[in-house]
Amino acid sequence: MKPGRVVLVLTLLVVAGLLVWLALSRWDDANKIATTASALGAVASVGIAVWAALRTAKPGGTIRVSGTGKATATGAGSANTGFRGKSGGTAEARNTGEADSGGGDANTGIRLD
Repeated sequence: MKPGRVVLVLTLLVVAGLLVWLALSRWDDANKIATTASALGAVASVGIAVWAALRTAKPGGTIRVSGTGKATATGAGSANTGFRGKSGGTAEARNTGEADSGGGDANTGIRLD
């Protein structure tokens, strides 16, 4: 189970347990009921905040290029069998194919722009 889901389930269990405990306490005072509702809301909001923080997108990532074929370009063209572009994280190239360019540009690995 993912960490975000674990936090969400634990928050639900804590809120439910607190609700049962407070319901069995048999308080007669309206102020105590308001305090109970506030406590439930506070516990739920902290759990949801942690859950949302764990679900945020992580910067970067991994780009993998593997087992590409042959690329041929003529003239001043460009041949690429690897990866060419921007990477916010890591890039990995394995077993890339042959790149052939007659007078142009050829790349069989990783070229970051």
